[in-house]
Amino acid sequence: MNYKCTIPAALIGVSIALVQTQAARAICSNDQVDTIGKEITVLIDSESPGSGVIIKQTGNTYTVITAYHVVKNSNLKYQIVTPDNQRYQLNYQTVKRLDNNIDLAILQFTSKKDYQVAKIGNSDEVKRLINVHVAGFPRQTGGVRKSIYDCRSGRVIDNLPENIDSGYNLFYDNPTLGGMSGGAVLNDQGEVIAIHGQGEESNDVDIDRINSSVAIVKSGRNSGIPINTFLRLSARNGVDVGVRFPDASKIKRSQTDDYFAQGVEKELQGDNLGAIVAYTEAIRLNPKYAEAYNRRGIVRKELGDKQAAIDDFTQAIKINPNYDKAYYNRGNVRKELGDKQAAIQDYNQAIKFNPNDADAYYNRGIVRYQLGDKQAAIDDFTQAIKFNPNYAKAYYNRGIVRNELGDKPGAIDDYNQAIKFNPNLAQAYNNRGVVRYDLGDKPEAIDDYNLAIKFNPNNAQAYYNRGNARYDLGDKQAAISDLQQAANLFQEQGNLGAYQMTLENIRKIQ
Repeated sequence: MNYKCTIPAALIGVSIALVQTQAARAICSNDQVDTIGKEITVLIDSESPGSGVIIKQTGNTYTVITAYHVVKNSNLKYQIVTPDNQRYQLNYQTVKRLDNNIDLAILQFTSKKDYQVAKIGNSDEVKRLINVHVAGFPRQTGGVRKSIYDCRSGRVIDNLPENIDSGYNLFYDNPTLGGMSGGAVLNDQGEVIAIHGQGEESNDVDIDRINSSVAIVKSGRNSGIPINTFLRLSARNGVDVGVRFPDASKIKRSQTDDYFAQGVEKELQGDNLGAIVAYTEAIRLNPKYAEAYNRRGIVRKELGDKQAAIDDFTQAIKINPNYDKAYYNRGNVRKELGDKQAAIQDYNQAIKFNPNDADAYYNRGIVRYQLGDKQAAIDDFTQAIKFNPNYAKAYYNRGIVRNELGDKPGAIDDYNQAIKFNPNLAQAYNNRGVVRYDLGDKPEAIDDYNLAIKFNPNNAQAYYNRGNARYDLGDKQAAISDLQQAANLFQEQGNLGAYQMTLENIRKIQ
């Protein structure tokens, strides 16, 4: 029937990471630290797996430190998986939490084998912007059937002086994944300076509400408990972990840094106006404080003051012309304001100063697509995938562009990968169904539309497309039912053009 058409979804919008440091690096930037991390990190396997760090050996007994929430359920069975893939059943009686207000625990396992013990650094000496590396075992996904060691690099956002939120005082921008909780945060010398345990993700957004004009905020704020917190608690409880508390006293923070820290804390509390006040005071005390301008720009953007955000990012760049994330953030806001060419120029600079930034390639690909340069968009999505091989949204968007350029097998391959790394990505099923429908495989297309609806019952496009496919297969009544549901959803979602088109299709079928 020549009145029908399938409806693919639009590109998933800009992955906006309004943070001050490097984002989405999929590998550890320090090979030596990566090796050390792999030798000292264990997988704590259970229904909800996590990671841990070997910190002491006494004979055949090894002591592991982890985040308490990784092992808090005494009803679960846990196995310790060592770097040589040996499994040891955890005796839960060895699990000890040192303070009910701090998310840390130690546990023990026994083995006759030799395993590397971590070297402990002094977290009191950790300063903003130093390199840090988070080691751990990301949780398996639908496509990856087991947890595999990974190490993610980034930089410190701040090291707060007072205990907050279960002890999570050290903030960094490393793009961590679920399952890495309890793993080590390492400095460039391979010393443990914190235990990772919290992260803010943006991948669980409602994809079906996103199009190429909407930005996804990826905060990049991850946090760990400084190792000195653990050492203080161990000493207070008389627990011998084989490490002496460092003699060095905490480095005195400047008043400027205190205001910056207040700004970060206010952000975490959702007090954006208070954060602006704190960052402004830090800037008043140090007019060359590029990081404070950048973070104030982040908050101003979140409050909707986009021009002021651009001004702050521009000032940060003026102070530090190599500041990749300031270029990146300014590019995102310029893109939102419709200044696409300027956005591309900013992404170019971000990539120049951080060639491994997957998000910068991804966002530039979005803008190039909007400007009609589809091959360049494919090239950028391909680069994003190179630097972040699990980047489901990049596969998804590349699949859309490949399909538009006539490469339907390539599009299906990309949708397969997107689904592998995000099995709940409803629109990937919808779009794969569209390609299969175009290739004449209508039963498989219906299977895909079914999955799209399963993962998003409000997916109007999937109902519409399934209705068309069912009509082609002779199931007129089911087709009308699907199209009516699609019409209802289009109307609810304010898509009046699609609503009218669907009603017209129903009328013609009847």
